[in-house]
Amino acid sequence: MPFIRDFWQHQFIKTNQIQLHCVTQGEGELVLLLHGFPEFWYSWRHQLPALARHFKVVAPDLRGYNDSDKPSQGYDLETLSADIQGLIESLGYQRAHVVGHDWGGIIAWHLAQTSPHRLNRLAVLNAPHPYQLLRELMGWEQLRQSWQTLAFQLPKVPEWLIQRNPKTFIGDLFQKQAVRKAAFTPETLQIYQAALEKGGVLSSAVSYYRQLLSPQALWRNFVHSPQPVTVPTLMLWAEEDPIFSPKLVAGMEQLINAPFRLKFVSHCGHWVQQEAPWVVNRELLSFLRQPPKSRPASLV
Repeated sequence: MPFIRDFWQHQFIKTNQIQLHCVTQGEGELVLLLHGFPEFWYSWRHQLPALARHFKVVAPDLRGYNDSDKPSQGYDLETLSADIQGLIESLGYQRAHVVGHDWGGIIAWHLAQTSPHRLNRLAVLNAPHPYQLLRELMGWEQLRQSWQTLAFQLPKVPEWLIQRNPKTFIGDLFQKQAVRKAAFTPETLQIYQAALEKGGVLSSAVSYYRQLLSPQALWRNFVHSPQPVTVPTLMLWAEEDPIFSPKLVAGMEQLINAPFRLKFVSHCGHWVQQEAPWVVNRELLSFLRQPPKSRPASLV
């Protein structure tokens, strides 16, 4: 896609005392695309040009990933959400449409709960609400499916094992969790492997999982009821995701006090925006382009 990549702009943006590497395209209202593990901005390569026809689209490498800064701390949801809030401000906006997949979706959920004034609309792809995820992890079925969450709690061992054979780790992770395996060519897998092998990335990526199950995070989740999401929300859920049980979307309407739509994508695994990009692009454009009833100006 050389003719498409020519329109991508790479830049480093300061936010929350770090720099995030971002790829941007288009003009208009701001759309942020937040990736998951073990990805980087490249996982949105099919969405960038499609959404950029109508929006200013920004796909950052999240804290610790690829070419963004990799501090030793700050991988808790509060800090990661603050990174995204600062990114919106640094780009000259007050609000954004936020789209997240996997870990990016978990961050997006938290941002919508804690800082709804920063969001116009929320779209989440195969990413459970943190409250639902932590509750389901107490049961055997989801714990079995999310085994890596538990395995990553071990100090240093996961990093050592992955570093022994990163090619096999990347290949197995993407291929085994995909239904439409043709989405991940040898070239694509090599790109992901190269990004994961950059200094500090692996340790940072694993830190997301360790922070999720930290005593502080567990205490907050089980003592306090979650704040309802008050922005229009779209959930896209691949039916054959081997990581997240369909039980994680049951009762979602109780956590959302706003227009909400859940759409299942058939014959698709965890990497929904890469396995079925035409479906994801169509749904995102339809959702994000809906006229708001009333909305403050997006630009500062």
